[in-house]
Amino acid sequence: MRLFTDAHYKFIEFRRKAYVFSAALVLGGVAAMAFNVVTLGSWQNYGVDFTGGSLVQVRFDTNVTAGDLRQALVGAQAPTITRFGEENEFLVRAPLAADASIEAVAAEVESQLSAAFGAGTFSIVRTELVSAKVGAELQQKAALAILFSFGLTLVYLAIRFEIRFGVAAVIATVHDTLVTLGFLALFRVEIALPTIAAILTVIGYSLNDTIVVFDRIRENMHKKGARKRDSVELIDESINETLPRTVLTSGTTLAVLLSLLVLGGAVIRDFTIVLILGIVIGTYSSIFVASPALVEIQSRYGEGKMREKKPKPEPATV
Repeated sequence: MRLFTDAHYKFIEFRRKAYVFSAALVLGGVAAMAFNVVTLGSWQNYGVDFTGGSLVQVRFDTNVTAGDLRQALVGAQAPTITRFGEENEFLVRAPLAADASIEAVAAEVESQLSAAFGAGTFSIVRTELVSAKVGAELQQKAALAILFSFGLTLVYLAIRFEIRFGVAAVIATVHDTLVTLGFLALFRVEIALPTIAAILTVIGYSLNDTIVVFDRIRENMHKKGARKRDSVELIDESINETLPRTVLTSGTTLAVLLSLLVLGGAVIRDFTIVLILGIVIGTYSSIFVASPALVEIQSRYGEGKMREKKPKPEPATV
């Protein structure tokens, strides 16, 4: 099965409308982050992994689920519960109030679990304190990981293709990251370590899709007669040629993620939502952000060293 076999869409003609749409998404996200700074004191809704708090490891003697624990543990802020280690073993992460101690939090968890499941049906394996300093270091390292990925993207594409391709790809990747962060800020999705993993996955997916399109653009630029063709027409043709692959890859990936969203439960819900958003935005940006950015760079700074391959001269005959 091959979709869009005779596609001749003029994607680049819509680049100005795409600029307006992308600018609205980015500015809306920045506004949401600024609003969070005023109301929350932070531009994102960071979880215990980044802000510090308590960690309680619980082991049950009977079969229970993470959903059962969420119903049993109530408070001003719902704790984060994840399966850990052996079966029926869980980690309970909860924010720690300024006037509370780790012992008080562990006692409250034990009291609520005893009321819900009965005393003696579980045991507290360990209790730990995640300091705010550790959380701040994690925030810095997460930001550095994202920035480092941008730098490697630029270096790789500058070597693999040309610097103009690298700059266009970084522009698209920054766009995808800002839109994703804006979405997280707008809906105040809790930022935990799995969320950072999802953002880095989104960056990788977007970059991969952009490279596929750019590789076809480069191939078409090397064809005989390419220098005589309009660059916008050539880039449109390249996008249309890779459109079947883009649609099928994004469609099958989204099908899996939607299944995880419905069947995966609350533990991976935020992670899955970020991935779904990232796949949609990454597919959009490879067509309507990265490729138009390449057009703008070429129109302002030229087409670099890309030249049509000339045929080798035939040996002289006597």
